[in-house]
Amino acid sequence: MPDPSTYRPRPGEIPDSPGVYRFRDQHGRVVYVGKAKSLRQRLSSYFADVATLHPRTQTLVTTAASVEWTVVATEVEALQLEYSWIKEFDPRFNVKYRDDKSYPYLAVTMGEDFPRVQVLRGAKRKGTRYFGPYAHAWAIRETVDLLLRVFPVRTCSSGVFKRAGQVGRPCLLGYIDKCSAPCVGRVTPEEHRVLAEDFCTFMAGQTQRYVRRLEREMRTASSEMEFERAARLRDDIKALERAMEKSAVVLPDATDADVFALAQDELEAAVQVFHVRGGRVRGQRGWVVEKVEDLQTPDLVEHLLQQVYGDADPAAVPREVLVPELPPDVRGVATWLTGLRGAAVDVRVPRRGDKRALMETVERNAGQSLTLHKTRRAGDLTTRSQALAEISEALGLTEAPLRIECYDVSNLQGTEVVASMVVFEDGLPRKGEYRRFTIKGVEGQDDVASVREVITRRFRRYLADRLDSDAQLDDVDTDGDDPSPSGPVGVDPDTGRPRRFAYPPQLVVVDGGPPQVAAAAAALADLGIDDVALCGLAKRLEEVWLPGDDHPVILGRASQGLYLLQRVRDEAHRFAITFHRQRRSKAMTRSALDDVPGLGPTRRSALLAHFGSLAKVRRADVAEVAAVPGIGPSTALSVVEALATSRSGAPTVNTATGELLDDA
Repeated sequence: MPDPSTYRPRPGEIPDSPGVYRFRDQHGRVVYVGKAKSLRQRLSSYFADVATLHPRTQTLVTTAASVEWTVVATEVEALQLEYSWIKEFDPRFNVKYRDDKSYPYLAVTMGEDFPRVQVLRGAKRKGTRYFGPYAHAWAIRETVDLLLRVFPVRTCSSGVFKRAGQVGRPCLLGYIDKCSAPCVGRVTPEEHRVLAEDFCTFMAGQTQRYVRRLEREMRTASSEMEFERAARLRDDIKALERAMEKSAVVLPDATDADVFALAQDELEAAVQVFHVRGGRVRGQRGWVVEKVEDLQTPDLVEHLLQQVYGDADPAAVPREVLVPELPPDVRGVATWLTGLRGAAVDVRVPRRGDKRALMETVERNAGQSLTLHKTRRAGDLTTRSQALAEISEALGLTEAPLRIECYDVSNLQGTEVVASMVVFEDGLPRKGEYRRFTIKGVEGQDDVASVREVITRRFRRYLADRLDSDAQLDDVDTDGDDPSPSGPVGVDPDTGRPRRFAYPPQLVVVDGGPPQVAAAAAALADLGIDDVALCGLAKRLEEVWLPGDDHPVILGRASQGLYLLQRVRDEAHRFAITFHRQRRSKAMTRSALDDVPGLGPTRRSALLAHFGSLAKVRRADVAEVAAVPGIGPSTALSVVEALATSRSGAPTVNTATGELLDDA
């Protein structure tokens, strides 16, 4: 493993100028490309003490064997050069946005003598106008079929076009007036190009001018008693209106904008973009990207805009680019996009109004896309089998861990400490086997001790079930869906099934690093359990730790095993924090009256209804409380003592007179 100090540039060698830098590995391959306003400051940050660097940055600098840089004049040039190098070298540590599927576009080949309308996928070609992308090719063909009534542009292939010219007869579309038949000379190349340009203008959002023009021609034809022509123009208008209805109106001010949104977790990010032209959604596009490097949302947005518009037709760059968060160098990005478009481009975050509402819609689509991606990945039997095999191999298990239990601890500054146990069997969650624990023997914020307690309690119960003892251990919190055990331990006499803790897992996963793993291992050792595998998953590092090992097990970022472990860990965290919030909510809603002996819900309600608030009850003496219907003198005295204790920490009531001794 290379040592960063061996290739660190000498002091003063790095210029204090904008530029782009490349890290190369020992084989000369470019592993990372970045840009900076000041190369000196940025590169110096990579060569600080390795222990202080972010884990992903540590991996980068220990993978690289050399660094080189190129000075440029402006930050915009740095942005352009960074994009071109990322495209050229495809570095492994740079984030890469790849389509989760191939989207069809409506394309008009304006570079040909007789432009053609067609559906295209894949790489974009020069001299071709693109509209979209669309979710389905059939949606494009329906729209084109409607528009050919008004804009009879050629749609045939080069071979069909050439043969029609040779025989002197157009194709079927030429006979039914859905093609102007330039192949047989019905229109000149100039006239056909005008039709193609009008088609592109309509698809770009300038729709009303054509509708108004056809309406004027229809009225003129009607006034001149050319009713057949007027009827045809009427049908043309309806065709245009139906084509426009296929794109929902979302913004009233004929806005041209691309609206981006992100949904992400530690490993992946889902991107959605809506293309709005003329106030209408003309297309939608999505990606799921693996986060190879440690990037925050602004950095992801900057890289996303680079890759979306880097090779785009200038006409595809809109006036507005709406993003969830501004990129770090928003001025440079806006200047770069302005240069591509040839006119001003505004990059901003919508805060209110219709554009904000549309952004929320795109965000929901991004979230659903990420969820669907994970669901498909988790639901595939082959993928799950591969994940279990990878875990088994990485941890040195003799068999695949068909049952995995994961534990997580949740608290708020040491209060309401709880833990969760989630179960995955064959790579899928078994929610009926989930368990919740209230930590009892630990004070304060001590996750290590909490892990040891919950592992001890769970496996002590497992031993009791396995030995079919008569011990009844009141270990598990009885809130919600986890009632306390009853009946003989081992097998449920009613169902004949093993009780809740009778099944041992093949693998125990704890949320944390070496300290948590050591605590869980000590708990298992104390109980004499040596047939259950154990590991920990550290959240920041995404590294797998085994008991007693000084170095973690590293699973690849694209590993199905790592994905499964992360999903198990995240589910345990979700289940724990949900339980913690429930208990915290109950604690916050408790009243000092709840602990008064003999004061049930009905009399508490009557007391509060009589005085109006708990503060007024605190100021009342025993006689005033006893005057409330249903509350006697002894209960009234208990109420006054309880409220005085909750306020000052000790009773301050004269038991002889019932008066408060200190009302401060």
